[in-house]
Amino acid sequence: MAGVPTIDFHFNVDHCVAYACRVVRKARSADKTVLVFSRDDERLSRLDLALWTFSALDFLPHVGLPSPLAAATPIWLSPTQPDGQRDLLLLLDDEPAPQFKTWFPRFERVIDVVSTDPADRARARTRFKTYRDAGFTPVAHEIGMP
Repeated sequence: MAGVPTIDFHFNVDHCVAYACRVVRKARSADKTVLVFSRDDERLSRLDLALWTFSALDFLPHVGLPSPLAAATPIWLSPTQPDGQRDLLLLLDDEPAPQFKTWFPRFERVIDVVSTDPADRARARTRFKTYRDAGFTPVAHEIGMP
């Protein structure tokens, strides 16, 4: 999957965890594998629970990393950059991803989820500029209205 991935910023998301569940469900319906990255353990814990409970009709098998089940599981939740390969990187982090210049090209697509909170939007603008200045072409998508 070497190359330059699409980096989509999804702005004005009312409920980031619920929105992340919908993104993961859509990726899985397209038979894509997913890595959700956040250095915030509480955020990953909320997402872990939400992936089990947000839809009675969808089974979204996932594991927190490291896990002995990772190789057989399509959705990974991680506070670090794992070595394994995934199709989609879903960012739920406040700062630019570490070593993103070499990490992002391992994915087909990168999605950065941004809430309606003004402080979160300000941090996202910094991430957007950081990625753009490094040669990526981030694209802003207004998901909801502020």
